Amino acid sequence: MTDATIRAILAAVSRGDTPSDDAAARLIAAFRASPFEDLGFARVDHHRAVRQGQPEVVFGLGKTTSQVVEIARRIAARGHALLVTRATPDMGTAVSAELTDARFDAVSRTIVRRADELVAPGAQPEARPGPVLICCAGTADLPVAEEAAACADAFGLAVERLFDVGVAGIHRLLEARNRLETARVLIVVAGMEGALPSVVGGLTASPVIAVPTSVGYGASFDGLAALLAMLNSCASGIAVMNIDNGFGAAALAARILRA
Repeated sequence: MTDATIRAILAAVSRGDTPSDDAAARLIAAFRASPFEDLGFARVDHHRAVRQGQPEVVFGLGKTTSQVVEIARRIAARGHALLVTRATPDMGTAVSAELTDARFDAVSRTIVRRADELVAPGAQPEARPGPVLICCAGTADLPVAEEAAACADAFGLAVERLFDVGVAGIHRLLEARNRLETARVLIVVAGMEGALPSVVGGLTASPVIAVPTSVGYGASFDGLAALLAMLNSCASGIAVMNIDNGFGAAALAARILRA
């Protein structure tokens, strides 16, 4: 159960749409349930959404397909949103067969299933915080940029994209300067020398979350050169994620926008 679900239950009681006894029974059942579920190979954290505002996320890399399917099934059974990162096509096929409303995206390598929502009849959905603008330097950076976008969307943020605007043709970025200025948070993804976040950071007052990618020739050292460049940026207000960590950037953006 999430904070939003608890608020929706209490609002339904306040409006008279839900009897107080029914609401109490649902809340009691939720809080009596174990905060985590021991599957032997994993302990699924069902209370993370209450503690942190977003549910547990499954890191697919290193897990077997059957392990991911079982974890996904247990998360969905509690009504939580499901987000699997670094998922393989086999994982996507297997989870979608078990949970027909789950969606696999091959570019971002994510599996997403929306949380079970309690929405009153006629009620308007809450506006999504944001926008968070995902910028990437080149098409080769798309897998990491799309991971950030997919995760930010799964976290309930309003997401916009601005792709292939690297410093090799900086006029492409400057043409979209108004989009940089209106974004609440920017996630900037770049490989090679990792210069794009510094440029963006010098053009906007909003927080910039930089994500180095492992894209580049030998002396880029699988993203280390971009990482060090971003850590040493002379533009202020830039936070730097680990190499290829689009998920981490989206999680930080969600905390900033929901603070």
